Amino acid sequence: MATITFIGLGNMGGPMASNLVKAGHDVTVFDLSKDAVQALVAEGAKTAETAHEAAKGAECVITMLPAGQHVEAVYLGEDGLLAKLPEGTLVIDSSTIAPETARGVAEEATARNIPFLDAPVSGGVGGAKAGTLTFICGGAEETFNKAKPILDAMGKNIFHAGPHGSGQVAKICNNMLLAILMAGTSEALALGVKNGLDPAVLSEIMKQSSGGNWALNVYNPWPGVMEAAPASRNYEGGFLVNLMNKDLGLAFDNAVKNHASIPMGSLARNLFEIHAGQGNGGLDFSSIQRLYKPE
Repeated sequence: MATITFIGLGNMGGPMASNLVKAGHDVTVFDLSKDAVQALVAEGAKTAETAHEAAKGAECVITMLPAGQHVEAVYLGEDGLLAKLPEGTLVIDSSTIAPETARGVAEEATARNIPFLDAPVSGGVGGAKAGTLTFICGGAEETFNKAKPILDAMGKNIFHAGPHGSGQVAKICNNMLLAILMAGTSEALALGVKNGLDPAVLSEIMKQSSGGNWALNVYNPWPGVMEAAPASRNYEGGFLVNLMNKDLGLAFDNAVKNHASIPMGSLARNLFEIHAGQGNGGLDFSSIQRLYKPE
């Protein structure tokens, strides 16, 4: 069991920290939301007034933050955690951020002899609660091996994608594909329904045919087809449109930097931006179905 500090107790971070507590780790948490902190304290976690205090004595620091600027603010500079942590402290950042941002933090950590891993996740809030997340890790193999027993308490599939930043590259590639699949699935369902087909019947046909994909098979975007999917609860919860837009923006920026052509990814980004602009940013990303089926 390890002494762990967990910073960032949002929709994903809260359940992740909870699973560490349940696994028997000595967990200290920090977040600006007092309610989020108290929920973890009620489960057995400790807390502190500041991130620096929370990290004192930690063998491992894990962060799950909204964006790259938050990660840099926590770790870098004279007041950042990297300037205060003892050498050898394992640092795992599970935020989804630009690969170059992750590499910048990793470079500073390496210079201070602090092993760093960028380890964004896939699996959504449901996976975070169930402890079945996929972790996509970038960093030295030795650091990955050191982190894996801790990640095992929060995830089911733990991948070492390559050196620093590789976890972020793999994550944005995955989410770009997911957005493309969700938009395409929504479009196909809407076309079938326009022609009088039952969306549940059409979904089953496509699931058993060459059109089958994760968005259709597991996370169906048409209301009422799949009881457990966000579409059947008015698209509440899940992975928000605003977060998908953030990830598609990261993919687009990375493609520009690397002179990579992503025509379908760019189209998906535009579709989700239009959808968010219509007031749907706080809904699950499968609500893109509403572009084709206004309600």
